[in-house]
Amino acid sequence: MPEGRDGRLWLHEPRGYVHPVHHHDELEFNLVMRGTGRYLVGERRYDLRRGSLLWLFTRQDHVLLDTSPDYAGWIMCFRPDLVKRACRDAAARVLLDPDPPGTYSRRLAEGALVELDALLRQVRSAFDDAVQFNYGAGFALKAVWRAFLQADERPHAKDVHPAVERAAWILRDRHGALDVPVLAKQAGLSADRLSRLFKRQMGLSLAQFRNRLRMQRFLELYGDGQRLGMLDAALRAGFGSYPQFHRVFKAEMGHGPRAWRRARYRYSGR
Repeated sequence: MPEGRDGRLWLHEPRGYVHPVHHHDELEFNLVMRGTGRYLVGERRYDLRRGSLLWLFTRQDHVLLDTSPDYAGWIMCFRPDLVKRACRDAAARVLLDPDPPGTYSRRLAEGALVELDALLRQVRSAFDDAVQFNYGAGFALKAVWRAFLQADERPHAKDVHPAVERAAWILRDRHGALDVPVLAKQAGLSADRLSRLFKRQMGLSLAQFRNRLRMQRFLELYGDGQRLGMLDAALRAGFGSYPQFHRVFKAEMGHGPRAWRRARYRYSGR
């Protein structure tokens, strides 16, 4: 948490860095602006898309398992002292609970989402002024919670088997580097049962999940193309060959890697 600030706010986009499963002393929310993602919170899976708002409490182990390449979402964390000051009314008091029962994910209407996006951009722009940023952080906490309470759509959280949860965490920490038999042994199930259960509960196969993690790793390694070529970055990300990488890239991005690179260069003016 930045010194002198009551919170931290950023727009998260895929960069390939893999966060381990974690929890922290700060209340957090995630607000999805585009793309899709999957969160594991304890043993519950949340499928996120534009407008999804998810609150994460201080004793809840959580990890953003995977995201589509076009994913972008606001993440904001709040110091405990700010939460105590801002959440004195009965409707907000649940935010003081380290692990409240129930699910805290809803999908906002488009109008509410646009309004919060504008507000969060203003708060982020005030970061260099600690007084203004802290005032904005308190206001944002209340505004986002109010929008959550007013949201009608309540996505269903899906419980996952502990072995599926463990397999997802292991694959994510290893950038998808383990073969299924080794992974299954570490997760405590047979390879066939883990494969079937994973696809049913996670909504995609182990191979699809592993390839998405490799794609995220590729995007981090390749960066702006100055350090590594595409093939080197793809091989280091865990792809076995360029044809395999090309096939997965096109499936995830909608076009091939070279077309993607040309579009990036045109956009950046290079």
